[in-house]
Amino acid sequence: MKYSFQPKGVCSAFITFNINDGILSEVIFKGGCDGNLKAISKLVEGMKCETVVKILKGNDCRGRGTSCADQLAIAIEQAMENEKQ
Repeated sequence: MKYSFQPKGVCSAFITFNINDGILSEVIFKGGCDGNLKAISKLVEGMKCETVVKILKGNDCRGRGTSCADQLAIAIEQAMENEKQ
């Protein structure tokens, strides 16, 4: 299933991703630090959602209290919660 998320407090304006059977794929960030976000997308491709959340949640960017990686983790958590319902 495809998900879209508008992050808060970061440079990235939008995140889209797919979850199929608990596996993350096709992560795309719009805006933000292009090279770093493309790298994150490649690294998490094919990983279990729970693992990605565990690794990325709480990552901070420049004292903002969040980061694009943290926002991805939050988006995945919300998507997983929606899938349970």
